[in-house]
Amino acid sequence: MNVFAQAWVDGWVVSRGAAPPVVEPWGWTIDVGTGTHHVTRHVLGATNDDVDEATVRNVAGSVTGAGVWLKVFADPAVTGAWLGPDWWTDPEPGHLMSAALTDAPAGPVPDGYRQRTWSIGGVTRTMIVAPDGSLAARGQIAPTGATAVVDQIETSPGHLRRGLGTLVMRTLQCTAVAQGAQTGVLGATPAGRGLYESLGWRVESPLTSAKFTGSTRG
Repeated sequence: MNVFAQAWVDGWVVSRGAAPPVVEPWGWTIDVGTGTHHVTRHVLGATNDDVDEATVRNVAGSVTGAGVWLKVFADPAVTGAWLGPDWWTDPEPGHLMSAALTDAPAGPVPDGYRQRTWSIGGVTRTMIVAPDGSLAARGQIAPTGATAVVDQIETSPGHLRRGLGTLVMRTLQCTAVAQGAQTGVLGATPAGRGLYESLGWRVESPLTSAKFTGSTRG
């Protein structure tokens, strides 16, 4: 199993309040239980050139229920063809990313905005409220020993390019370092990759996200 994939799984289940991962020969099964949209996810433990087509096909072929997701650390342009017509595959590749965490000061909150940060159940969340009281930006982090997973980073469209994403990330990193975390891991969208790279994060592998639809299976 890839160490960054393992760290991502360990922190993600804490961040989302999912069931502890079940170790499989090929990776992990995680029961999420957030309604019919996301019941369970299978995460393969290999990355990049170590991802095996036969393994991906076997895991995907064993799925028969709605609401099951598959995460593969490879380019969807490649893995999509392995999954077949019973799967919807996000055409835009995500990214598994990592960084050495630092406790550099987060910086000031922009005039008119308000920030609040709190921790519950091992997860630290921070949010930035706009002058009109609406959500401007948010995010959370789940430390699990020496590593921590950054999750659900979001900046509202009307508040982009104001440094709010950087403020959220640095706030979360500081809290994780204070708890002993040294390395951060996250699953990035194409839109978020630029922010993370500007803060010193690097891509470890592409990330395919696929959902079972069962539309052609009798």
